Amino acid sequence: MRLRTRLILSLAGCLFISGLERTAFADGPKAFVGARILPIEGEPIEAGVLVVEGKRIVAVGAADQVKVPANAEQIDVKGRVIMPGLICTHSHIGGVGAADGSGPIQPGVRVFDSINVQDSGFRRALAGGLTTLNIMPGSGHLSSGQTSYVKLRFFDSGPRQVEDLFIRDRDNRYLGGLKMANGTNSMRDSPFPGTRGKSAYLVRQKFIEAREYQAKVDGAKDDPTKMPPRDLHLETLVEVMKGTRIVHHHTHRHDDIMTVLRLSREFGFRVVLHHVSEGWKVADQIAAAGAPCSMILVDSPGGKLEARYLRFETGRILEEAGVRVAFHTDDLITDSRYFFRMAALAVRAGMSREKALEGLTLAGAEMLDLQDRVGSLRVGKDADFIILDGDPLSIYSKVLETWVEGQRTFDRSDPDDYLYAVGGFGAGYDITPYLCCYDDSQTGGAK
Repeated sequence: MRLRTRLILSLAGCLFISGLERTAFADGPKAFVGARILPIEGEPIEAGVLVVEGKRIVAVGAADQVKVPANAEQIDVKGRVIMPGLICTHSHIGGVGAADGSGPIQPGVRVFDSINVQDSGFRRALAGGLTTLNIMPGSGHLSSGQTSYVKLRFFDSGPRQVEDLFIRDRDNRYLGGLKMANGTNSMRDSPFPGTRGKSAYLVRQKFIEAREYQAKVDGAKDDPTKMPPRDLHLETLVEVMKGTRIVHHHTHRHDDIMTVLRLSREFGFRVVLHHVSEGWKVADQIAAAGAPCSMILVDSPGGKLEARYLRFETGRILEEAGVRVAFHTDDLITDSRYFFRMAALAVRAGMSREKALEGLTLAGAEMLDLQDRVGSLRVGKDADFIILDGDPLSIYSKVLETWVEGQRTFDRSDPDDYLYAVGGFGAGYDITPYLCCYDDSQTGGAK
């Protein structure tokens, strides 16, 4: 079958996939009427109404409690489920290039200087219902650099530069954390550490240097002749110790987890523990430290040896201990289109449904200090939400539409979006279409 014919048949078939018609929406308020709404903060709302105007949610509730504006465009979503856009606290979409092999601790390096906004992974994430990401550098360093908090604003012609995706504070600064790691990932030949003890020593030494650096800055009292030479690595660690930049820490084994908590206590920095494969072994200690956990539950064999004791019950054990739990994809460890599976596996192993759904939304927002803007459907928050055709924890349910700041960024009934939803790795690349619609013979086998 020739390429043109295969493309026409493939795209025609896509048009019948979704129960929602593709619609051109007018400007002004929009009222989504009749869906089962999961606001996360509050009980589910049967046959509810969600009203958005501009970038914000202006009303949400039962039909008899919400007054729909007279000029609102009403969208019938009966039989559907609406919930907040999903938040991944640990993603590598767009590239992870930050620190290099010149040293084990490079906190001043910024991952956003290497993010490719045209990476098809962003569109696949939208197909999975994700709207907010914490894009991380890799974990091969004790600190591999600064992370970036981004919104997937893929509307109109799409982002032209990475700055279009950034979430900013009131002073227009880009928001992000600091990626740190311990365990086997950062243990290699010098100048990297060869043991866990040396790893902790190097981190401790660098934080002490940052303390001394800040003392010199404070002592200079804005006199440029007395200021120490500027050091971006130390400046970043000072931000961490002041609490203005949170540490996102890769850690698996129970002893590595305890080392992170020890360093956090010693230098006073806030930390989110990521992965926590053996978090179930030290749940009470994590709770006592007040450290939230961002988990990954891999549902296939393989991976690193230090994750061998990963348990699906970790979510339940941490929840019962009083630990705030979110989930992450570590995309592509787990494809962003299958993020719901993480929460479903945790519930199957005993975690409460309520906390598991929060783990996909509000808990992640809290770990990024974004809970006042995203993570739940509440008046005044960003209009980030998704429309599903069934229960979010059912393997049969699909994301039909994804909305970011009041604009639709994914529509499963659109053939182009459908390709990102169902195609394999690389689906949607402009130059190299994937196997579902690509006739290898037309280019002599080149892909």
